[in-house]
This record gives sequence, structure tokens and C-alpha cells, in this order.
Amino acid sequence: MPIDLDAYQRRLAWVYLSRVVTGPCAALSALIESVGVLEAARAVRECDLPASLRGPTEQRRRTDSAARDLDTIERMGGRVVTPEDAEWPAWRLLGLAQLGADRDRDGAVPLVLWVRGPLSLLESSERALAVVGARCSTGYGNRVTGEIAGDLAAQGWTIVSGAAFGIDGMAHRAALAVGGRTIAVLACGVDRPYPAQHDRLLAEIAETGLVVSEYPPGTTAHKHQFLARNRLVAALADGVLVVEAGLRSGARNTVKWARRLGRPALAVPGPVSSAASVGCHRMIREGEALLVTRAEEVIDEAGPLQLPMPGVAGPVDRRAEALSGDEALVFAAMPEVGSRVPRELAQQSGLSLAAVRAALPALEFAELVGTDGGGWFRKVVGRRNSEDK
Repeated sequence: MPIDLDAYQRRLAWVYLSRVVTGPCAALSALIESVGVLEAARAVRECDLPASLRGPTEQRRRTDSAARDLDTIERMGGRVVTPEDAEWPAWRLLGLAQLGADRDRDGAVPLVLWVRGPLSLLESSERALAVVGARCSTGYGNRVTGEIAGDLAAQGWTIVSGAAFGIDGMAHRAALAVGGRTIAVLACGVDRPYPAQHDRLLAEIAETGLVVSEYPPGTTAHKHQFLARNRLVAALADGVLVVEAGLRSGARNTVKWARRLGRPALAVPGPVSSAASVGCHRMIREGEALLVTRAEEVIDEAGPLQLPMPGVAGPVDRRAEALSGDEALVFAAMPEVGSRVPRELAQQSGLSLAAVRAALPALEFAELVGTDGGGWFRKVVGRRNSEDK
């Protein structure tokens, strides 16, 4: 089969730029969107760049290992997925594109994703839950994680996590144990098992699920990369579940990304005397996460956006697809069933209470939401017509 030279050159350009910035770079993403990937790669090589990009690209712009990187990932049985590929989870990552670079320095859409595993990244993330938590988990935390993640995986949900010790590893193992799907998102190259003690777990995930990273092969893990990685864990799922978290747990960073992306954040309570659950209790108390205790409750909060009732095809309101900005985040935070008061919508969406209150009248004017004594709710498509008759 003849090689599509233009497509190959474009893929090389994506891979070259991925190596140059090694991680999220909003300025480079904006340049690619403006001039195209081939012209952006030329501009980086020749340092024909705006001031905002000269610093981030200076160190590695003269090193072009794109062909070698492609060969490395292919020899591993993996692939690089670019925004031009059908497998690219564009709708999952759309929220990242709407975050302001000034507020979320690491919030940019990844340039590419390096992937190992047989599943389609697009299809396997269509109904997914991120499960994160303490690295030093307790027996209680491991048991609850195994039950919830295992139950969800058995019902067709994909379990997304970061392959760390403790809750992450338990979530992956629970999905594998029931023959379910799981995605491990790494803060290093997919050829660098991290932690090293999880090399066999990651190899098993790569056989039946997916191991994913925005970092090129050979990249070692650094502290700031874990914080950037957390946004992908949140973005690739319908919601984030925290099972055990200390007061300064990194899981709270993943919850922050979930809230900014309009995803529901959920937390499992633990014994009141357990230091391993202090972070969960704090997030629940301060309204950062909703309390859940079993898989059915997770589905109640995260599922309706993706899961219709059995045998019922839910109608789609095309007007909602045109929403953007705060209105889109507020609408996404509303449950399919039931209602929310503005403070709850602010907690779910990550917006200020003032921003939520400003968005609600616009949504009501568009006849997408209504209000009653219990709060604000989504209007069912076609409800108005049936009531007018």
C-alpha cells in the first residue's frame, strides 16, 4: 500500500512539536490552530515565533527525533494519536480548549497522545469514570475501590486512573478482574513504567486496555507533570471518584480539573477517625464533591449524561449543542433528573456563584431550564408542546 507522504509529514510535524515542548503548551496549540501543524513546525525550527513561544521551544527546537520516536512507539506495538486522527477524543478534550491559559497554565489540550493497547481511545472513553485516591490506601479503601470500580467495569464502564500505588492500582486491577476496560494515564513516556513496581500491571493494561501519555517515549516523570496529567484523567471520564485522600492529597487536584471541566466530582466517606479519609470528608463538607457509597450512586450522578434508561432513546435538544462558556458549564452541571440550587451548580461547574446566577436566566430564556421550589432543572425536550395542548 503506497505511503501518503503528506499525511506522514504532518504526523512527523506533530511528533516533533510534542518533543519540543514536552507537555501542554497553550501558545503552541494556538499557533497550530492558526497556521497549521506544518507551518507551526517550520516556525519553531527557524525560531520565527512570537515572544510567548521562544522560551518554551528554545531548549529542544534544534532536536528533531520525530522519525525515531515514531519507530520507537511502533516497535512497542503502540501508536501516536493526533487531533487529525479519527481516534482522537475531540469532544472529551473540548473543555480543555475552553479554559483560559492565564488561569490554567497546564490546562491546554495535549498536542498528541501516545498510546499502547488494542482499544480505541475515542470509543473506550465514551462511558468512563476516573477513580483516584491515596497512594497509602487502607484495607477499607481497597475494598470499596474494588467493589465500585469492579461493579462499574462489569456494567461496561471504562475505569480511568493514573497507575499509582494504592487506590489507582486497585481501580485498574478491579476492572481487569472482571474483564472490563481500563485506561492508565501516565506522567511519563508509555515506555517508562511508573512506578517501576507496576511494570507488570501496566503490561497487562496494555494487553487489553490502554496506556496513554502526552509525553514522548523516553520521558521520565517529574512532579509538575503529574499535576498536568491529572487534567487528562479528569477529561477522559464522565466524572471523578475519590476513594480515600489525605488532607494534601493530589486527588484534590484531579477534582479541581473535574470541576473546571464541568464533570461531577464524587467522594467516598471513610471512618471519621481515619486520616486516610480526611481529604474526602473535607471535599464533601465544603461542597467540592458529592458523597457516594456504591456504583449505583455513581451512575446516578455521572451516568445520565451518557446513559439513557434501558430501552429508551433519550431525545437530544439541538439548542443545547450551541451553548458555550459559562452557560454550557452550568447546563452540563445540571442533572438529567432532579434539580440543583445555584450554590450546588457553582460547586459542580467550578464557576463562581455570581457567574451561575448570571447564566441561569439566559438558559431559562432559551427554554433549556426551568425553576421550581426545589431549584433549577433541565427541561425535557418536547415538554412545552405537550403542556400547551
